[in-house]
Amino acid sequence: MAFLRLAKSGTLSLNERSNRLERAGQRLYRFGFGESPFPPPLRVQAALQAVSHRKDYTAVAGLPELREKIAAFHSEVDGRPVAAAQVLVAPGSKPLLYNVMRVFQGAQVFVPAPCWVSYAPQARIAGHEVIAVPTAYEARWRVDPAVLDALLERRGTAQQDKLLVLNYPGNPDGLSYSRAELLALAEVLRRHRLWVIADEIYGLLHHRGAHVSLAGIYPERTLVTTGLSKWCGAGGWRLGALMLPPQAPPALHAALVGLASETYSCAAAPIQAAALTAYELDAELQAQLADQRRILAAIGTLIHHKLQRAGLRVHPPQGGFYLLLDFRAFADGLARRGITSDGELCDGLLREVGVALLPGTAFGMAADALTARLAYVDFDGQAALDGWAARADGAAHYAARMLQGIERLIDWLH
Repeated sequence: MAFLRLAKSGTLSLNERSNRLERAGQRLYRFGFGESPFPPPLRVQAALQAVSHRKDYTAVAGLPELREKIAAFHSEVDGRPVAAAQVLVAPGSKPLLYNVMRVFQGAQVFVPAPCWVSYAPQARIAGHEVIAVPTAYEARWRVDPAVLDALLERRGTAQQDKLLVLNYPGNPDGLSYSRAELLALAEVLRRHRLWVIADEIYGLLHHRGAHVSLAGIYPERTLVTTGLSKWCGAGGWRLGALMLPPQAPPALHAALVGLASETYSCAAAPIQAAALTAYELDAELQAQLADQRRILAAIGTLIHHKLQRAGLRVHPPQGGFYLLLDFRAFADGLARRGITSDGELCDGLLREVGVALLPGTAFGMAADALTARLAYVDFDGQAALDGWAARADGAAHYAARMLQGIERLIDWLH
C-alpha cells in the first residue's frame, strides 16, 4: 500500500519532544515553539464562557456579524477599506493558507527561504511546483525585488498561475518590510501578475506598531491571512481569517467556500461568538496591544544583544517573537566536535544543555548554513503585563529563565 509521505510539522514535533524530555525530568530552556506568552484578554475569556452553550453550525464563511467586525477592525488597523464580503473565517489560519493554495490548479508557488515550516509542504500537497526564492543574511532575509524578478524571468515563463507566499513580521526571523520595500516589490508582482498570499498573522505585534499591509499597496491580487493566535494569545482556540482582494473573481470566493464546506464546515460557533469581543478595537485593547509590543521588543532586544556580543550573526527583531541565529562564525569549532549541520547543532544543544531551538532546515534553509530559530516566549505573559510598569529591569526580570538558557547556549558554543 502507498500513502502520502509527509513528515510532521517541525515546530509541533519539537514541542512534543520537549514535553517528553521535561516529563522525564530534564531541565529545558524552551526556545523552539512559537506560542504567544500572553493570555487572551479577560473580557474575551469571559465572552467565551458566556457562549459555551452554542452548538450550532454557522455559515461556512463565518458568522456574518463576525465578518463585519473583522472587516471594520482591519480597515482601522491596516488603514485600508475592507468589506465583510471579502472576509472568510476558519478554524485557524493554517487551513485557510492551504485552501487558498488548493483552489489553484498546477500553479508555481514561490516561497522565500527561510519561511514558515508549512508553506512548501502545503503547496506540494496541493500539487504545485515549489520554487525557492533565495534570500541572504546581508539583505535581512528579505525578498529582493531584483532577485525575484530574475527568478520569474527564468522559471516563471510558463502560462500557469504564480503565487508568492510572503510572511511578515517573519517566522523564523522576526523581521518585516517597510512601505518603500513593499512598493519596490509590488512593481515586480504587478509586472508578472503574481497572486500573493500575505501571511500577516504577526502584523499587530510589529514592535513599533508600524506594520504595512501589502493589500494596501498591491490590492488587486493580495490575499491576507490573519487570526487570533498571536496578538490575542489564543492559538489553541483556532480562529483564522482570510481577506480576499476587493475585486477578487467570484469563482475564487466560490471555490474557497466550496472547499471549506467539504473539509472543516465552519469554525466552532463558541469561538466565533467570543471573537466578536476580541475584534472590538477600543482603548483597552489598544493599550494591551501596546503593552505586548513593548514587552516583546524589550525582551527580544536584550536577547539579541547578548547573542550578538557572543559572536552570533543575528538581526535585531522588528516584530513577533523570533530571532534567526546564524552560527557560521563557529563552523570550524563545531566541525571539530563532529557538528556540520543545523540538525546536529540543535540536537547537541538539546541533549547536552537542554536548549531547544528549531533548525533552519525546517524553514527551507540548507543544513550546512548552520541556522536555527529562537522563539523568545518562555515567560509569564500575564505577570509581565501586570508588573512591567513597576519595574525598571522588566526585560531582565521576566526573561530571567530565557537568559539562563542563552548563557548555557553561549557557554556550549565557546
